[in-house]
Amino acid sequence: MTLRHGFTTGTAAAAAAKAAALHLLEGRAPDSVDVPLPMGGRLSVAVLESRGEGDGVLAAVVKDGGDDPDATHRAVIRALVRRGGEGIVLKGGHGVGTVTRPGLPVAVGEAAINPAPREQIRQAVAEAGLDAAEVEIRVDRGEEIALKTFNPRLGIVGGISILGTRGTVKPFSNAAYQATIRQCLDVMQACGVKRPCLTTGGRSERFLRRARPDTPETACVQVADFFFYSMREAGRRGFAAVQWGVFFGKLVKQAQGHRYTHARSADLDLAVLAGWCAECGFPQDVCADVAGGNTALQALQTVAPMPQAPALYALLTDRAAGYAREFSGRGLAVDYLLFDFDGRVLHDTSEAA
Repeated sequence: MTLRHGFTTGTAAAAAAKAAALHLLEGRAPDSVDVPLPMGGRLSVAVLESRGEGDGVLAAVVKDGGDDPDATHRAVIRALVRRGGEGIVLKGGHGVGTVTRPGLPVAVGEAAINPAPREQIRQAVAEAGLDAAEVEIRVDRGEEIALKTFNPRLGIVGGISILGTRGTVKPFSNAAYQATIRQCLDVMQACGVKRPCLTTGGRSERFLRRARPDTPETACVQVADFFFYSMREAGRRGFAAVQWGVFFGKLVKQAQGHRYTHARSADLDLAVLAGWCAECGFPQDVCADVAGGNTALQALQTVAPMPQAPALYALLTDRAAGYAREFSGRGLAVDYLLFDFDGRVLHDTSEAA
């Protein structure tokens, strides 16, 4: 099945701005507008509504994320356009976040409208025929939607970000997730975080912060299955240490050196795990049970009650940390918190050290 592509919040804002500008100049609301995309090409976008407001025109577009699971899908993005001023000046209105921390591509105190969408919006308004205008971007329920994004931990308050370096949304885009990882690490670096805490999802982050109550949310990033990528980016930014919070299955895949640990591209090789169990002194029948199992949970339930389990956890975290350092390209310190599926800490390498 072919997944449907969508368009970014930046493209939605550009389309709303162009629709408002055309209405302001021509006296009628367009049904759709054709806007430029940051990476080249153009896109026709339907206009939800356009009406006068004060001395300007307010137009709206419904953001369409396609088949991508995006918190901003179906968000109503508006642009109020007024004549006058010098050049095309952008402002963030209700529902657009404000940057409060360094490390982002927008300065502290500015509306969270990234550079590529800023240029896209200006170009779209200029195409409509305005070379001097004030453009205010708004987002209905933007503050509420932002709570479902990474904005709160990035220090973007009051609404969503207007984003999009391509202008279109590719469903289930690895590139988009990687951009989020980079941005989180950039903010950590700018805010002086010494040790990023990397987890594979919300549950593992919650368990990590429970085990380390002094860890602020802003020091954490959910890197999903991007083991290699997140370590490489941490190394590039010169961090001296990282803390991983993981479950058993992901740890086994990391210990096997998988750069990307998603099930569709990285099999959980239980035969290899059984061999490591043998190295740690597990009985032969237990090793056979592990090799013949179906899931990580089954393997963990088999080995966890055994006295050899701590040795296995140490072997796995040691191997995973070795790959993490290799992927980072530098000799940074790597610690692991290994959780069972109820959040109990099975192994803590910082304590072992």
